[in-house]
Amino acid sequence: MPDLSYLDAVRESYDTVAADYFERVKPPAELDPLSRGMLNVFAEMVRTAGLGPVADLGCGPGRVAAYLAERQVPVFGIDLSPAMVELARRTHPHLRFSVGSMTSLPIEDNLLGGVLAYYSTHHTSPALLPVVFGEFHRVLAPGGTLMVAGHVGADQHLRPTHAYGGHPVSYESYLLPPDRIAELLAQTGLALTARLVEEPRDEATRSFATFLALKPELP
Repeated sequence: MPDLSYLDAVRESYDTVAADYFERVKPPAELDPLSRGMLNVFAEMVRTAGLGPVADLGCGPGRVAAYLAERQVPVFGIDLSPAMVELARRTHPHLRFSVGSMTSLPIEDNLLGGVLAYYSTHHTSPALLPVVFGEFHRVLAPGGTLMVAGHVGADQHLRPTHAYGGHPVSYESYLLPPDRIAELLAQTGLALTARLVEEPRDEATRSFATFLALKPELP
């Protein structure tokens, strides 16, 4: 069995920073045009395919799920942090949110038309990403779409001690090269259809990338 003890640090850290995270992180409507554009492409793909609902995994306070719902995407959210889920339920009571881990999703096989992992996989070590990507593959319906977005780097392993207003955190982050993420997705059986790498700008210091992939249809 893989060692999933890191999930405790992630859960406790995001419970601690939840309120400040909500205040400091931009909602989708305030993102740069490319980031919004990729979310809109994902929304159109899953809406047009009509294969089932979308799971926003690592949904945080629910703003991205709400953005998709505004675009007529049937969506629900799952997050490891109970505090984040409570925020999501309070601010978006018309949507469904629950506590859970993307390492073992409480979702049936082949159920979803889409999976969104928006800045939510970087706390998982490269050794365990196949477990997470394997879960994404398992729950997607054949022909379903996956979107993964997040910071990328040159195999950086970060151990921050404070975040989001100076609160103590104990999670770790892993910034992988885009090619490595694409390779891991392919190894899981997902077919990469597009990737976008954006360079740092304004006050940002990190590059970030978006990946779109499909679960191949059954022969």
